[in-house]
Amino acid sequence: MAHLFTIKRYYYLLLLMLFSGCIDSYAPDVIEHPESFLVVDGFINSRGVTTIRLSRTVSLQNNGTIPVETKAVLYLEDEAGLRYPLVEGKAGTYQSAALTLSTAKKVRLRIKTAAQKDYASDYATVKVTPAIDSVSWRLQDGGVQIFANTHDETAQSRYYRYEYDETWEFTSAFNTYLEYNAKEKKVQRRSDDIYHCWRTENPTAIKLGNSVKLARDIMSEYPITLLPSNSEKLGTRYSIIVRQYALSVEEYVYWEALSKNTENIGTLFDPLPTQLTGNVHNLNDASETVIGFVGAHSLEQKRIFIHYTQLPLTRYMTGYEGCEAEVVPVPGEPWSDPLQYFINGEFIPLAEVGAGSYKIAPKFCVDCRLRGTTVKPSFWP
Repeated sequence: MAHLFTIKRYYYLLLLMLFSGCIDSYAPDVIEHPESFLVVDGFINSRGVTTIRLSRTVSLQNNGTIPVETKAVLYLEDEAGLRYPLVEGKAGTYQSAALTLSTAKKVRLRIKTAAQKDYASDYATVKVTPAIDSVSWRLQDGGVQIFANTHDETAQSRYYRYEYDETWEFTSAFNTYLEYNAKEKKVQRRSDDIYHCWRTENPTAIKLGNSVKLARDIMSEYPITLLPSNSEKLGTRYSIIVRQYALSVEEYVYWEALSKNTENIGTLFDPLPTQLTGNVHNLNDASETVIGFVGAHSLEQKRIFIHYTQLPLTRYMTGYEGCEAEVVPVPGEPWSDPLQYFINGEFIPLAEVGAGSYKIAPKFCVDCRLRGTTVKPSFWP
C-alpha cells in the first residue's frame, strides 16, 4: 500500500508541475554547444564511383543551411598503399573515378581538411553486393506494397541496407493553351506545356534487413514502402528505383543505432538515444568526435514501373482537390477588365468564353511546375 501511495503522490506532484504557471523553459547545454563536428557521408564504392559528402554539425537553434566542408583533399587508400584521389565538384562533394577494387585488400578513406586536420576511416574489407533478384509489388493492407528480393549463394552478405527514390507522372487540375503576356498586356496562345509533370521524392527512412538467422543468405519480399491505394503517385504512372548495399556487421550496427536515434524516439517505449560511434577518426586527436561510417561495398539497383491500368479501378488523390474554375467578368456584375486577374500572376486564363470574357483558375491549379517539373526523366517510357 505504501508503494501505491508513493506512485499516486508522484503523479499528483507531476500534474501540479504540468499545470502550474511557474515552469521555466529548459534548454540543454548541447543546444548551445559551440563546437562543430565533421560529418562524413558516403561509402567506398567497390564497383563504381565513390561519392563522399563533407559537412559540419550546427546548433539545434541554427535554422540556416548546413555548412559544407570545402577545399579538402580526399583519397582512397588500400593496405598496399595504393591511392585513388577524389575530386571536389559541387561544394563539399567529392568523387573518384569509376573503380573496381580488389576484395583481397582492405581499403579506407583519408581526409585532409583545409585547416590541415588529418582524418581516416578504419580499414574495411571490400564487399561485393549481390544483384537484386527483383523488385515486386502486390495489393496489401489497403495499398500497394513494394518489396525487394535478393540472395547470395556465397552467404557473404547477410547484412543489407536499402534506399529508394520515387518518381511519378501527374497532371494539373486544368489544361490551358493560353497565357497572359505581361509586356504586351494581352492574352495569347501558350507555347509551353504546364499540364504534364513529373515529381521525384527521395525518402530518408533507414531500411535495414539481415539474414543471420536463416540457413540461406536470402532476403525474400523485404518491405520497401507501402503506397495507399488512392495515392496520387499511382494516378498515372509510378516508378521506384531501389538501391541495395551489403554491409559489414559493424556498419549495420552503426545504421541501426542511427535509425533508433532519428526515427524511433517519441514515446516511453522507444529506445533512448545512444552515442553514435562511427569509424572515422582524427589521426592526431583521438578525442575529437567525428560523425559517419565509411564502409566498402558495391551498389546494386533496380527500377520498376506501375501503370494505373495494372491496378483495380479506384479514385486517386490528385493534390488538386478543391480547385475550381470561374468565368470573369462574373455574369450579372458590373463590367470590369478581365485582364486585371492576370497581372499579378495569381490566375491563369483557361479559355475565352465570349468577347472579353475568360474562364480562369488559380495558378496552383493550372501550372504543374509548382509541384514538379515538365522535364521528362530520361528513364521514362
